Amino acid sequence: MARPLDAKPLQAAAEIETACGDFLAWLENERRASRHTLAAYRSDIAGLLGFLAEHHGALPDGMTLAQLGVGDLRAWLARRQRDGLVASSNARALSAVKSFYRWGERQKLWANARVAAFRGPKLPRSLPKPLTAEDASAALDAVTAMEEEPWIGARDTAVLTLLYGSGLRIDEALSLDRDALPIGETLRVVGKGRKQRDVPVLSVVRDAIDAYLRLCPLPSPKRGPLFLGARGGRLRAELVQKRVRQLRVALGLPDHATPHALRHSFATHLLGAGGDLRAIQELLGHSSLATTQRYTAVDAVQLLAVYARAHPRAKG
Repeated sequence: MARPLDAKPLQAAAEIETACGDFLAWLENERRASRHTLAAYRSDIAGLLGFLAEHHGALPDGMTLAQLGVGDLRAWLARRQRDGLVASSNARALSAVKSFYRWGERQKLWANARVAAFRGPKLPRSLPKPLTAEDASAALDAVTAMEEEPWIGARDTAVLTLLYGSGLRIDEALSLDRDALPIGETLRVVGKGRKQRDVPVLSVVRDAIDAYLRLCPLPSPKRGPLFLGARGGRLRAELVQKRVRQLRVALGLPDHATPHALRHSFATHLLGAGGDLRAIQELLGHSSLATTQRYTAVDAVQLLAVYARAHPRAKG
C-alpha cells in the first residue's frame, strides 16, 4: 500500500522526512492504523514542519525538534486558529505531533520533555447526537423514493439500514466485499486499528441488502466491493453523506442527522431498551468502556426531556 508520505516532500531536512516515513510505516504495520489515520497524521506533522520552516527561516532538522519550545507550539496552534481550524482539529494535530515525538524518542532520534508536557486546547466533553427512533425509521423509509434509478435507491437504503441496524461506521460498511455473502445472522467487520468484530444482522438488514443485490445491474467479482457506485467502483462515503443531507431537507431532520448519527442511534436505542453497556461496547468496537458510557448520559438527557414534557407539574 502506498503511504501518504508518497504524496509530496515535507518542508524538512532529509533526516526528518525519512523519520516521518518510518513513523507512518510503524503506525501502519505495528499499530494497524487506517489509511485515513495515516493521511491525517502526515498532514498534521507536515503542518508543524512547514510552520517551523517559515518561523525559523530554515528547514527543521533533528536539532530543531529537540530544541522545540513551548512558545513554538503555542505560536503554531495560534496560527492554526487564525486559519480557522477549530479546537478539536488543533487537539488532534497536537496529539499526532506528540505521538511522532514519542516514537522518535524511542528510536533515540531526539528527546524533548517540553513537547510531552505541553497541554493543548481543552475540549468540551461532547455527547453523541442520535436521531429519535421515529426520525431514523422515516429516513430509511424515504431513501428509495428519492432516487430515480431503482437499484441506487435500494443500495442507499441497504447502506443506511446497515448503519442503523448493526451500528457500523460508514467506512466499515463501505469496505465490505462480496465475499461476505451470503450474510447470516452475524457479520464480521474490520473497524479502527483493523480490529475485527462480529455484529448482529437483523432480518430487515438482510432483506435490504438482498433487495439491492437483486436490482444491481453491475457485475462484481467475488472479491469486489459489496456496495458499488454508479460506475462500478466502490461506493464513496461522500455520496452516502450527500444522500443523508437530502433526507435532512426533505424530512426536516435535525442538523446532526448524518450517517454517523445512525450509529449513535443504534447504541442509544439499544441502551434505552435495556441493553447491557459492555455488550454495546463490543458491538460498537470501542476499545474503552468510557467511550461507550457517553451514551448513558444521552439516555439520561432524553429521559429528562420526556419527563419534562409528560409530568403534570412540569407543564405549568
